Amino acid sequence: MDSWDEIRTAYQVAKAGTVSGAAEALGVHHATVIRHVDSLETNLGVKLFQRHARGYTPTEAGEDLLRVGQATDDQLGQLSGRIRGQGDEVSGELLVTCLQSMSPRLAPVLTSFQKQHPKLTVRLLMDARVFRLEYGEAHIAIRVGAPPEEPDNVVQPFFQEQVGLYAHQSYIDEHGMPNSEADLANHRFVSFDDLGTRAPFYKWLWERVPTDRAVYRVGGAPGIYDGIKAGAGLGFVIRTYVEEGDGLVEVMPAKDDWQVPSWLVTHVDLHRTLKVQAFLKHLKEAAVDWQS
Repeated sequence: MDSWDEIRTAYQVAKAGTVSGAAEALGVHHATVIRHVDSLETNLGVKLFQRHARGYTPTEAGEDLLRVGQATDDQLGQLSGRIRGQGDEVSGELLVTCLQSMSPRLAPVLTSFQKQHPKLTVRLLMDARVFRLEYGEAHIAIRVGAPPEEPDNVVQPFFQEQVGLYAHQSYIDEHGMPNSEADLANHRFVSFDDLGTRAPFYKWLWERVPTDRAVYRVGGAPGIYDGIKAGAGLGFVIRTYVEEGDGLVEVMPAKDDWQVPSWLVTHVDLHRTLKVQAFLKHLKEAAVDWQS
């Protein structure tokens, strides 16, 4: 048994006698309460509650949990008082998760924040998978695409990532410039290896171009940029990442439906903590100049 969140949730259910009462006490969605209780009972291999129309009644095992939970809650309350007396500071670890393509933007923001708070250790977790904030895998997630819908999370609009379609001049010299949307099907493309990606610009592209025209496929955004620069084909690049003198040429005006919305996501339990609020403020201030 290694999940205090689930134990704490079950304790609140035993204390309140209802899912709604526990959810209100914890400040979470009722679905989270049910999920935590079900998971804890599965892991322990016993029923902690009898479910009925009026709520949840602890079983003998549930009564044991209630007694232990009460003692632990009292001790944590005392600990909280001692910690608050130590003063407010941003320290420990800050875990931020995002796609690999956002690293160039975030590196200077995280560095400047760390300079303001030298006791802080920054961990930037870059992966396509969705980190589970409810299990403490990250403090802040920057996600792109459709707005996240997890009931326990606080979701804030962030900014629209501007994307353009580019080719290197060497590719244009060899294959020519596309003269229309229909002509795109006659060209070669650099793309993500996962052709089923939900990125809106790829959705737009594969509605007009056969996927077998993606002849150079890579697992991450830096590889796409490198492939385009090498002349392997046309490809999508975040416009602010294109550097003067790198030989890339925008092959057609950007479409509104290529742009990618991003979101700041935090778990409701951590959203109001000093560390999270301080970094969100710092990040939003830095991002004012990102929209191009």
